Amino acid sequence: MRDPEELYELTPAADSVPRGLPLVAGLTGFADAGGVVTQLGQYLVDTLETTELVLFDNDELLDYRARRPSILFDQDHLAEYSPPTLTLSLAHDELGAPFLLLTGYEPDFRWEAFAAAVLRFIERYEVASTTWVHAIPMPVPHTRPVRVTVSGNREELIEQMSIWKPRTQAPANLLHLVEWKLQELGAPVAGFVALVPHYLADTEFPGAAVTALESISAATGLIFPTDRLREESREFLGKVDSQVAGNEELARLVSTLEERHDSYVEGNPLPSPLTDEEGEVPSADEIAAELERFLAGRRDDDDR
Repeated sequence: MRDPEELYELTPAADSVPRGLPLVAGLTGFADAGGVVTQLGQYLVDTLETTELVLFDNDELLDYRARRPSILFDQDHLAEYSPPTLTLSLAHDELGAPFLLLTGYEPDFRWEAFAAAVLRFIERYEVASTTWVHAIPMPVPHTRPVRVTVSGNREELIEQMSIWKPRTQAPANLLHLVEWKLQELGAPVAGFVALVPHYLADTEFPGAAVTALESISAATGLIFPTDRLREESREFLGKVDSQVAGNEELARLVSTLEERHDSYVEGNPLPSPLTDEEGEVPSADEIAAELERFLAGRRDDDDR
């Protein structure tokens, strides 16, 4: 294997990264049901403060003919060329907590070298934990919460959140390889796969992206703004419900999936660590307010 350093360039900011941060990862490409990873990466980059640390080399990792870059043709000339990017960045959550964020496309080539490069940065920055997400289509109804299956070596997350625990062979994602290597090293790692209704797999399902963010929060303690995604999900599900109501065959399918889902979940009750007693997930503002109350109480105790 050639030197992994051939795959990337460091930015000046790469030398001033705090140690001991969590790493969050999601790479687009294979089996991104509901557009979960695509939405997640774009949402985090759009809503959070980020600083690029590592820029990976497209010419080493990307099959351009399989995923062609886009160009903007403006009347009689090319006005813009937009190649995909694969980066490791320093990001801050809604409360300012720093973390590392690996986003972009899943490399087509040099998987072992790319995995070695990721492990090198995990060691360099003394990463506290690695959490990654992806999504697959499943025969589940859109009328029920999106659930997850959890892999890795964080047993508390598996016990609390993993609704489906199969023994099966499946095509690997590159981050499966990273997870495998981290497990061998005994480093904390968790992979979350969102189980997206199969009939919505080819659409962008905002509710599944919310589940991905909630899963990352459960694994890392990071807080993300989700109000926009939640509103988009309500609008999206309203449109789906309208289509179901007007299609008798689809309505029967959803009803059958509901019965099977409820029967399965009845024997696998897994309360989410993020929900309240009513089963509702608090908003980012509510979490921030609760944290402020907690910190205020700690300050009062320290003053006594």
